[in-house]
Amino acid sequence: MHRSAKRLASLLTCAAVPVLLVAGCSGSDSDSSGDASSAASSSAAKPSPTVAPAKFKKLPNPCSAFSKDTIKKMLPKAKDASGEQGKSTDNAAHGTCSWTSSDEKGVDGTQWRWLDIGYQRYESDPGVGSGEKRATDFYAKQVSEAKATKGAKKLETVKTSGTGDEATAVTYDVKRDGTNFKNTTIVARTSNIVVTINYNGAGLAGADAPKVADLLKHNQAAAKEAVAAAAKANS
Repeated sequence: MHRSAKRLASLLTCAAVPVLLVAGCSGSDSDSSGDASSAASSSAAKPSPTVAPAKFKKLPNPCSAFSKDTIKKMLPKAKDASGEQGKSTDNAAHGTCSWTSSDEKGVDGTQWRWLDIGYQRYESDPGVGSGEKRATDFYAKQVSEAKATKGAKKLETVKTSGTGDEATAVTYDVKRDGTNFKNTTIVARTSNIVVTINYNGAGLAGADAPKVADLLKHNQAAAKEAVAAAAKANS
């Protein structure tokens, strides 16, 4: 009877403590409870993956990337000096604009020019990388695509300094519909924004073809303006 009374008292004592401490009284689950708490603490301590925030949050209006003087030099007889803006589902991430010029010189033929610009902006995403890294990857892809133009001849690649964080110019000749076109493409990256500019021309109706060096000089100056426009839009 004495031992039974002592055992009953012990059981009543355990029953009186809070539920969370009952395991300590029984002694059977104390180890597993400690392991679970440790695992929970370890899981909570693991930091979520992070990436540096994107530098630029906006894009400029692509049709306003160049000054009026630049448009006049590159497209003396522009059909519409304000340009034709392409459609975009997200103007903060992607924007395009294009211009054409047909300068008729009578018996000397016609000088034809085409200019287009494309902006692409990337946000930082822990799943795929920082905005700058994503833009760097796209920059490389754009350069590769320009160099892989079907039918391109006399292709040359020229590094362009002083234009964003990196810039590459690709020049080549290509024949379309019996006409020889001189092409220049410049791809530039400024942080998380990539700018791609195509400027090409041809001599029609007996006119001499434009010189690639002249086209490239104009395009390189235009690329600097386009990069500056991206920074201005975010100032």
